[in-house]
Amino acid sequence: MKPYPEGNSPFQFGLAFILLLAGLAGGAGWSAPALADTETAAGKVPTYTISPVGWIRKTGGKTFIVIDQRYQPALMGVENLSSLWVLYWFDRNDSPAERAILQVHPRGDPERPLRGVFATRSPFRPNLIAVSNVNVLSVHENIIEIDAIDAFADTPVLDLKP
Repeated sequence: MKPYPEGNSPFQFGLAFILLLAGLAGGAGWSAPALADTETAAGKVPTYTISPVGWIRKTGGKTFIVIDQRYQPALMGVENLSSLWVLYWFDRNDSPAERAILQVHPRGDPERPLRGVFATRSPFRPNLIAVSNVNVLSVHENIIEIDAIDAFADTPVLDLKP
């Protein structure tokens, strides 16, 4: 017996991450000799919907993760952690052409041999999920002050993990 009624499985919704930000393409110097095929043998690629739980904010030389107030209860205990894994969205590279890039020269340097994006930290990926480990400096209500993160201000945060 299937755990979900037909058509109701959360795994049947597919991986189209819908976010509110539309950004500009970044990462000049990355090359794209190999592009992704957008259909499976069955002809359909499953899609999923995800929404940010917060945003990266940078001001006055400080960096913060501002969590949507409805998720503030989920921050209980974060003040006791020394670090967090932050999963965020490379929103400034969210276009079909940039998602299709599968090989790049690491760090945009054409002198370096091509590598698959799964073997690099390239912001060009089929799914634009990024991850960084940050040090927690303080937590006040729904705001986490962190030491730094390799993300732009106003980048959507998808999740936090200890």
